[in-house]
Amino acid sequence: MKTVKLNSYAKVNIGLKLLQKRIDGYHDISTVFQEIDLYDEITISKSSNSVLEFYSNVDWLKNDQHNLCIIAYNRIKDLYDIGGVDINLVKNISKGSGLGSGSSNAAAVMKGLRKIFNLEVTDKELEKIGEEIGADVPFFIRGATQIGEGIGEKLSDVKCRIDGSFLIITPDISIDTKWAYSQIKNVLDKANSATKFSDSFCGETISLDTLKFFENDFESVVFPTYPEIGVIKSELIALGAKFASLSGSGSTVFGIFDDNARINKAFSHFSPMHKTHIAHPV
Repeated sequence: MKTVKLNSYAKVNIGLKLLQKRIDGYHDISTVFQEIDLYDEITISKSSNSVLEFYSNVDWLKNDQHNLCIIAYNRIKDLYDIGGVDINLVKNISKGSGLGSGSSNAAAVMKGLRKIFNLEVTDKELEKIGEEIGADVPFFIRGATQIGEGIGEKLSDVKCRIDGSFLIITPDISIDTKWAYSQIKNVLDKANSATKFSDSFCGETISLDTLKFFENDFESVVFPTYPEIGVIKSELIALGAKFASLSGSGSTVFGIFDDNARINKAFSHFSPMHKTHIAHPV
């Protein structure tokens, strides 16, 4: 195989509890990762030479060591001595939005390289490699719905599904993850134990009524600084969302709806003022 095309899916966090800061500088968390069918597009092709060429439709991604796609390629090359490739990335997901697209891109590159070069490497091994690249990368190796603990690398599969449609609202605001974590001390002072999100996951579907107990601790620092993001959450609830939340530490707010007419009305309300998508669980 000389070329592989992959959808690099986004995620939302359904609940995000921040726990103590670790000695390595990261924070322990408890969250539910949900992969959704909003995606970037990645094409990887074998090259006739031994170097990596990277192309993208956005000017803020370069062929340098700040690019998670480049980092992922170099890590796989170091471990498995693969040849050169051309990577073309079409970004549809905004940076700093809390949707994990950079981590998803890195995971997709690793899976694509495994396929092109017929590497004998398991998902678990790719997840372990992903830990060295970014906290959310391991989740995107298998995606779907998973509970994340530790820094997000300790993953547990969730067999049931969320029965609803997601309205994804991303205002034109990029939130730096390091800044968000630096502001979170007051929340951590109040955090005594991890929320047991797994207690709500049983049966074939997850009731949207149970999601009202899920909270994202980053809302306490993001909403005061960017009140327009908090307004989006309030409007989603007013427009009929059964659950609404900030995703990760980024600017995206999502609402989960169980009624097509209401989600379509909400879509019309937010678009084109904000980047707006209707998405579904993967």
